[in-house]
Amino acid sequence: MSIRYDGKVAIVTGAGQGLGRCHAIELAKRGAKVVVNDLGGAKDGTGASSEAALAVVAEIEAAGGEAIANGANVAKYADVEAMVKQAVDTWGRVDILVNNAGILRDKSFAKGSLEDFQLVLDVHLMGSINCIKACWDVMREQEYGRIVVTTSSSGLYGNFGQTNYGAAKMGVIGAMNTLVQEGAKYNIKVNALAPTAGTRMTEGLLPEKAFDLLTPETVTPAVLYLVSEDAPNRTILCAGAGGFSVAKIVETPSVWLKPEEQTPEGIAAHWHDISSDAGAKELGAGFEQSMKMLTVAAEGMGIKLD
Repeated sequence: MSIRYDGKVAIVTGAGQGLGRCHAIELAKRGAKVVVNDLGGAKDGTGASSEAALAVVAEIEAAGGEAIANGANVAKYADVEAMVKQAVDTWGRVDILVNNAGILRDKSFAKGSLEDFQLVLDVHLMGSINCIKACWDVMREQEYGRIVVTTSSSGLYGNFGQTNYGAAKMGVIGAMNTLVQEGAKYNIKVNALAPTAGTRMTEGLLPEKAFDLLTPETVTPAVLYLVSEDAPNRTILCAGAGGFSVAKIVETPSVWLKPEEQTPEGIAAHWHDISSDAGAKELGAGFEQSMKMLTVAAEGMGIKLD
């Protein structure tokens, strides 16, 4: 079965080059009408130019597709609102949102400034939230939406010098986890991409041979799947160099301690059982953790909750 997006309208942020460019071009090849958003700044977020976005639009149009350029700064909600209005005014709807725009301000936590920290959060986390917020009512009303946030192994697992970036990239996972619940009745699905690609944001950080393997083209298929009609939901799909995997946040079973052991010393004494991976599983919502704790406590105390 071929996955296509005929009749669908997609917004791809940070689409002037790298991953975003590849996402936009491939969506257009498969029938989507695409808003190519790019502020046109440097990788640290400075500067602005419409040239990159216009070049991608020209490339899409030359291949027979439909696209428009947009220079919104995703960190500014008024810009994003105008971008979504442009899409709706042009094509009548917004079906797909790929949050790809990003910057880097890498420094160790000791040396980094709070201003840089805030800027990275504004672009990666609030930039994604701004775009989702501006599209949310449109998608609710049409009862269809496919949203991708871009996370990172730096957020999922940590990476030296990227406290700001890692915090922002884990933040979008928290947003995804709740948005999937609020969007479910409106057929809005929200997923996350964790890419490893050779782009200007990773250039100089990887050996040349490895950099050459990590092409955007090996990552984009993951996005195409995550925004398809039969996409999964609440999934963190990792992609790079043609490899694909799913990252999951799991929790170990609850170990109930008797009242006299509910102390730091009691936790230390039972740490092996508390931290054991045996029986660990993914939870579907925050309240499941509460119910798990309460159920184990009730069993330990010999009482019924109902």
